[in-house]
Amino acid sequence: MPRSERRPLGAGERGGPGRRSLITTAAFAGVVPVTAGATGAAHSPARPTPDTHPDFGPHVTVFDPSMPAADVQAALDAATAAQIANEFGTQRYAFLFKPGTYDVDARLGHCTSVAGLGLSPDDVTINGAVRVEGQPRPGGGSAPTDVWRSAENLAVVPTDGVNRWAASRAASLRRVHIRGRLFLLPRQGGFSSGGFIADSVVDGQVVNASRQRCSIRDSAVGSWSDGVRDQVFAGVTGAPDRPFPEQPFPEQPFPDPRYTTLPAGPLSREKPFLYVDSAGRFRVFLPSPRHGAVGASWTGGTTPGSSVPIERFFIARPTDSVRALNRALAQGKHLLLTPGVYRLAESIKVKWSGTVVLGIGFPTLVPVGGAVPMTVADVTGVRIAGLLFDAGTTESPALLEVGGRRGWRTDPRDPTSLQDVFFRIGGAGPGRAATSLVVNSDNVLLDHVRVWRADRDAGVGRTVDTARTGVVVNGDDVLATGLFVEHFQKDNVVGNGERDRTVMVRNALPYDASDRTVHGRHGVAGRVAYEVADTI
Repeated sequence: MPRSERRPLGAGERGGPGRRSLITTAAFAGVVPVTAGATGAAHSPARPTPDTHPDFGPHVTVFDPSMPAADVQAALDAATAAQIANEFGTQRYAFLFKPGTYDVDARLGHCTSVAGLGLSPDDVTINGAVRVEGQPRPGGGSAPTDVWRSAENLAVVPTDGVNRWAASRAASLRRVHIRGRLFLLPRQGGFSSGGFIADSVVDGQVVNASRQRCSIRDSAVGSWSDGVRDQVFAGVTGAPDRPFPEQPFPEQPFPDPRYTTLPAGPLSREKPFLYVDSAGRFRVFLPSPRHGAVGASWTGGTTPGSSVPIERFFIARPTDSVRALNRALAQGKHLLLTPGVYRLAESIKVKWSGTVVLGIGFPTLVPVGGAVPMTVADVTGVRIAGLLFDAGTTESPALLEVGGRRGWRTDPRDPTSLQDVFFRIGGAGPGRAATSLVVNSDNVLLDHVRVWRADRDAGVGRTVDTARTGVVVNGDDVLATGLFVEHFQKDNVVGNGERDRTVMVRNALPYDASDRTVHGRHGVAGRVAYEVADTI
């Protein structure tokens, strides 16, 4: 059915009158609204044993402030040693800090996440650092491979007043309070390329002397200094209102200006996050949408939203079958994926409105036999967050499909969202996928999505890692607030929907083209960074 012939929603559907509602009682059992200034006391009628917590498996460590600082530091250091140069290994780690104060220096390696377990970032204070430093490389130190890592929902008091986050792409800072300055450049010199900061506060200056292509939204900074190229601000207090005057590369004047500053973002909804209530029970917080937001969501009190007990989640491990995951989803449960590599010969099927699929510690979904690892039905309010999709050796038609091919309309008041969702074609091994991400549904929010094909270094390339298109958007009213798409063999992004918007896109065309006319439909270069269909 052509999109122009799609009927409106009917009675019983969210947003309009006809079709049977896809919201199940089970999916929303236990959801508790949380308002600004609320405490966690009302969330849990019973008090569990204080030291109990869900079994998140062997690669998730939960810290308590009563633990000796040396033990906490030793656990962090062991993961750093294992992961600092292990970009494509199978190990993954998540470190969760219960509310309190910790004296530690957390240097993050690949596929490592740290997160606080409070309702506010200031509930967890790290005296020391949560940092990414960059790695020595031939010709000088730099950080373009400091990828696949994250820090969320905590405050940092830097030992020397400066916290360093020299990370490049798929390495987010969310709900972070830096009580000092923030440097986005490697200590050893060189550069970083690509970055994402959201719902955060930096009390001091952000120094961005080496970072290319950075997106920051719904945040506050003391001030912003420097920047190589392509710095995009939306709803950021303290953001620069004019281009930085010095041109670091006079021989390459593009782009000019290097700063793009929007006074407010059009729509945002923060990523779901784990927290512990005052009774010691784990819950997942679901922030509400914000329109025209300026500054962080938590500075005036608790972020508006609702809360779901962890018992409403199926806590998955890589050893669980896809049938077990789908059975839990069909019963109305949410899904929490713990660290590891999930090999899937069938699709994980998200069918119900309001379903949450939350990954911690970079859980990685790998298709087997050309499967599509995950599909999402045309329903409202689905939240997919914290996942890495890795292409398999047999070509998949897609790695993630959002909405059916007919693209039924959904509710703009309750969008589906993809947040910190990343895609790899190659690198860890030969990878093949026709398209990485296909969005058929309307009203979808793409909030920090990196889609990458390996096209350089040993063991990768044009015939090993094949992928024609990075992202195809067929839905209407799709908003991308941070889209990083790189090195695809045909088009990086194709937009076929009406009224779609992109606040920030980071593009890189392939380095390994056989010749400049191999895909000649688009002219001499043969490849397009961002195509909008002629019918739009």
